[in-house]
Amino acid sequence: MAPTTQQAWIDAVVFETQHPVKKPGKGEVIVKVQAAALNPVGYKLMGMLPNFIARRPLVFGFIPVQTSLATKEGALQQYACVPAANLVYKPGSVKFTEAAGFSLAGETAWQAIFDCGHSRQAKPSAVGAYAIQIAKAKGAARVVASASGKNEDFVRSLGADEFVDYTKRPLHEHFLENPPSPKFHLIFDAVGLTDPTLFKRSPAYLAPGGTFVSVGSIHGIRPFFQGLQTLFAITWPAWLGGVPRGYKMVFVNHKPTDLKQIQLLVKEGKFKPIVDSVYEFKDVHTAYERIMTSRARGKVVVR
Repeated sequence: MAPTTQQAWIDAVVFETQHPVKKPGKGEVIVKVQAAALNPVGYKLMGMLPNFIARRPLVFGFIPVQTSLATKEGALQQYACVPAANLVYKPGSVKFTEAAGFSLAGETAWQAIFDCGHSRQAKPSAVGAYAIQIAKAKGAARVVASASGKNEDFVRSLGADEFVDYTKRPLHEHFLENPPSPKFHLIFDAVGLTDPTLFKRSPAYLAPGGTFVSVGSIHGIRPFFQGLQTLFAITWPAWLGGVPRGYKMVFVNHKPTDLKQIQLLVKEGKFKPIVDSVYEFKDVHTAYERIMTSRARGKVVVR
């Protein structure tokens, strides 16, 4: 039975030692949090820390954004009250700190590929790393991934068939000079590019009927001019300079079936945990400093 008070971070800023444990309502359960994975958007919306892993029973899942914003509570507390539908059993093959990052990043990657992209072929952050694994596990014939050159071995180890170093030249220039054959069916921007050029030039490397999917910018508000360029490229007809390709942004809508699909891939060994670093509960601010460097290779976890 859970106690009535607990240690908790409120808005990931204020640490309380006697914070009340919420009583579960209909369809909710209380879980004892063993590890919580931070997300890049968390330092923009400090109340949103959706991923967690708990014990008794061993489960993983996440807290809905609406709940986090309404209660100012996320997973950075000893006990979390969450809808039972947001949980699945943790496979015994992974540690608590590994499973903490599966849910939000995993569902984002899944929905970007299959809900937004309606595709089995992808070009991919932790979300990108999970997207590579999901695409290959579900039968993608070819996955081309981009990262800095120092991460090439890591990216290929996840299943990428081809690698492009974005630090050498802009991606659109690479694909204009080296057009894929056949063209991509899906391009997934998993980091939130502010420059719309990759999409604007995409007819050269994205097939007719293909889709460009983005997680949206996480680097602050897009410069107004670049935002207008993206909007015009999406909405204007081709003869006015619009881009005749689909463009979608992925907003995670939790689906129990998606989380169970990820659980199955973990059980089958096709979905590897990707953890950059692990911090103690008292070191939350240090963990956020790591996130804000934009250099984390995988999930930043608090336990």
